[in-house]
Amino acid sequence: MTVSLFSAALAAWRATNGIPQPASPPLDAVVKLSIRAVEGARTADSLGTEREGTGIVIDDQGLILTIGYLVLEAASVLVIDGDNRIYPASVVGFDHVTGFGLLRAKPAPPCAPVELGDSSALTELQGLVVACHEGGGGVTGAALVSRRRFTGWWEYMIDDALFTAPPRYEHSGAALFDGEGRLVGIASLWVSDALNTGMAFPGNMFVPINLLKDVLPDLVKSGRRRGDKRPWLGLNTEQLEGNVVVSRVLPDSPAEHAGVQRGDVILGVGGDSIGGQSEFYESLWSSGAAGGDVMLHIVRDKSVRHLIVQTGDRLDYLQPWRLG
Repeated sequence: MTVSLFSAALAAWRATNGIPQPASPPLDAVVKLSIRAVEGARTADSLGTEREGTGIVIDDQGLILTIGYLVLEAASVLVIDGDNRIYPASVVGFDHVTGFGLLRAKPAPPCAPVELGDSSALTELQGLVVACHEGGGGVTGAALVSRRRFTGWWEYMIDDALFTAPPRYEHSGAALFDGEGRLVGIASLWVSDALNTGMAFPGNMFVPINLLKDVLPDLVKSGRRRGDKRPWLGLNTEQLEGNVVVSRVLPDSPAEHAGVQRGDVILGVGGDSIGGQSEFYESLWSSGAAGGDVMLHIVRDKSVRHLIVQTGDRLDYLQPWRLG
């Protein structure tokens, strides 16, 4: 179902004006994160070397869930609770597929952990609660205005992403709670078109909590999910009129080594044509495990070229963090 602009705007107004008022979430478990990246971090130009966001305590041993880009290449992590007590923390894991990151504070903050809800049970126009640490804006109401596949420019795609309005600008790692105070999503982005209608209707994209449940034991045990590593190129792309256009090639990435350039138009992968970013990622990720070769069919200077890229593992490309 596509929600109308009027219905979405009305639902957002009702949520922010407390009609109806969802149950109060467990705010003691919502903490501030202060993260410093390692020297020479490859993500420093896009994410900075000093990062702040929100984390959510999800067990009684100090395990904290957040959005993963905050913890990439972390050298140090501090957790600050609502009483301004500070706890050192270390990175437990990161999942490139979902975008979740995990930390562990030692000692554990003295709070009850949140309960994980069921993100698949949410309905469009439902009133929800968004919670950041106090310095990030605290608690506000929001409405779920859309749920659909989200495709990102950084080789990222998830199904059933949650889009809420009105937008929160200090969103990184913010918690999304349902009407019973259960955690149902973690904030990733500010978006200009939460309804995906081609009209400006700003909001936020949340990663649904159900994507965490199967991979959580793997992340706690070994820092990442089990199985073959997803092939990664090191590209940023944009979808323009159905074409996948390379907007950036990361330095020293598999794509750069293969000669991919900014402005190249990707027509296909491994002999199969693609019709947009979603098909590009599906073809790339089905090509085999990271480390294998994949052929990209591109247009450059009005001619078709075929480039063989030896794919990599994104985590191998980044500087290591300090594991918990």
